[in-house]
Amino acid sequence: MKKIIWFVAFLPLSYMLLELFIFQNASDPIKYIYSITGTAAIAILFLTTTLSLWFKKLVKHRRLIGLFGFFYAFLHMANFLILDMELDVLFALEETLDKPFIYLGMISFTALVFMSVTSTKILFKKYNKYHKVLYLVLILTTIHFVMAQKSLSILQFTYLGIFAVILLAKINKKTKFFTFKEKIKA
Repeated sequence: MKKIIWFVAFLPLSYMLLELFIFQNASDPIKYIYSITGTAAIAILFLTTTLSLWFKKLVKHRRLIGLFGFFYAFLHMANFLILDMELDVLFALEETLDKPFIYLGMISFTALVFMSVTSTKILFKKYNKYHKVLYLVLILTTIHFVMAQKSLSILQFTYLGIFAVILLAKINKKTKFFTFKEKIKA
C-alpha cells in the first residue's frame, strides 16, 4: 500500500515537471508551480481529514499522506520565496503585509511545519492533541486559495463544498446529530 501512496503522491510533481520542462506548456512557470503545488497540498490535506470517515484502510498511513501534503506546501512556499521573491526577504515581508492572502498562507504553513516536526512517533504522543489545528489550516488555506484567485470559480466552490461536507461529517461523528439508519422496532 505504501508504494501506491508514494506513486500517487508524486503524480502532481511528475505532471508539473513534464509540463514545465518537456512539453513547455506553462506560459507563466511561477504561477503554474503555485497552482500545481497549492492544489496538491490542499487536496492531500483534505484527504488526511477524511481517512477515518471514508478511507479506513488508509488511516494507518495518515502520517505519510500528511507529510506529502506538507511536502507540496513546502514546494509552494519555496516557489514564493525563491522564484517569485528571488530570496529578497524584505520584499517578501512587504508582499506578505500588503496581501492578506499571503499571510494566511504563511500562518497555515507555520502550523504545517509544527505538525510535520511533531509527527514522529515520540513527539506525536506528546503533541497529537495539537494536530487538530489541521482544521484551522484547512480553513485558512481555503481562504488563501480563494483570495489568491481573486474570483470564485467552479474549483473554488468545489473545495468549499468538500470542506463543508468534511466539517459536517466530523461534527456528526462527534455529536451524532444526523442519523442515517432507521431504527427497527421489535
